[in-house]
Amino acid sequence: MSTSADHAGARGLAERLGIQQGQVVQVVGADDPDDVDTDLLEDVAARAGTELIYSEDSDDVVDMVLLWWREGDGDLVDALVDSLTNLGDNGVVWLLTPKAGRDGHVEPSDIDEAAPTAGLSSTRSTSAAPEWSGTRLVAPKAARAKQRR
Repeated sequence: MSTSADHAGARGLAERLGIQQGQVVQVVGADDPDDVDTDLLEDVAARAGTELIYSEDSDDVVDMVLLWWREGDGDLVDALVDSLTNLGDNGVVWLLTPKAGRDGHVEPSDIDEAAPTAGLSSTRSTSAAPEWSGTRLVAPKAARAKQRR
């Protein structure tokens, strides 16, 4: 993994996502490396200091889910609900969508509609990478405890 200046921007972005040393991060929707920001993923792994989990069949409890999503990928509500499966009590889902004007862009209104239906609330948005926007979603603790029963 390169620590050169070419990754300096990505490091700042991973930091902006709140990645902390030791966090366990699950990555969903990154099946095609040409359709995600690999610099961001590499930096997330470096900043966390842990191996990223790419299997959706994992039983590991995770601190964060990075959900890469594009218009046309299916039902966003279902994907958001599925992203909660392994999420720990204080976990965060970052919904990563193509920025406006890019292929696969997801309208913010679609996210605003899908998140509460999935039991999540949006806390903020950011530029996650040059081509990707990030929306930080969290579930109320009571809802997560109920979902595990």
